[in-house]
Amino acid sequence: MAEEPLQTLPYPEADEEEGGPVKTFLEHLEDLRWVLIRCFVALMLGMVTCLVGAKYIVEVLTWPLLNSGQDVRIETLGPLGGFSISMKVAFYGGITLALPFILYFIGDFVMPALKRNEKKFFLRAFIVGGGLFAAGMMLCYFVILKISLGGLSQYNKWLGLSGEMWRAEEYFHFVIMFLFGMGVSFEVPVLILTLVRVGIIPHETLVKSRAYLFIGNLVACAFITPDAISTIFMVIPVQALMEICIMISRHWEKQKRLAEAAEYAAAAKIDAGGSDA
Repeated sequence: MAEEPLQTLPYPEADEEEGGPVKTFLEHLEDLRWVLIRCFVALMLGMVTCLVGAKYIVEVLTWPLLNSGQDVRIETLGPLGGFSISMKVAFYGGITLALPFILYFIGDFVMPALKRNEKKFFLRAFIVGGGLFAAGMMLCYFVILKISLGGLSQYNKWLGLSGEMWRAEEYFHFVIMFLFGMGVSFEVPVLILTLVRVGIIPHETLVKSRAYLFIGNLVACAFITPDAISTIFMVIPVQALMEICIMISRHWEKQKRLAEAAEYAAAAKIDAGGSDA
């Protein structure tokens, strides 16, 4: 009786290592369409939520000025001032509320194409990045904004300008952009570490690009903040995170070299054992 030929069974581990199931171009387009729809719906829900609670958000954004100790009041100088402020609060607040959901939808679309080790680092980057975004906004809200607003008020008085009243539209635009920019700036180290861990950016390139990273950080912070005092207080924590990224990358590079040395020693030992036999 002839033996039946053995069937080759698929290896789920190998498939998982190389990514998810292959889809056609039209199937990818359909998935992308739903990702865009979900992101848009999340953004709209976030904007509506912030628009409904605009009165309370305005009170929260006014707290740093009251806490700065400066005798300054903010006033609207036109009939559309309140509406303009509500739209800015709704837009940027909606982005902030919807950002975790948008990143989740994008990650859900990208994850099947990633390898198993890339998925692990992607999830870690998502969690750490969300925490750093919140930490950046909290640092700006409770510490940096107070110093920046106080410095701006004193500078106006030093110039001989009346600093008793500020235009509300400009104040809220400044505070919102400062908060949002600080949160986004804290995301850059997470992106860099993810690219280093996946292997897109080598450790040597990251070390050699330290000066360029500092210049880019300084230009970006100067673009977000309107004065030198705010720029300095924004550059320092972001640059500190960059240096921490380089230290972590150096540690990863050391671990990689030790693992490669151990593999080489094990392979050499096996070869030596085979030669003796």
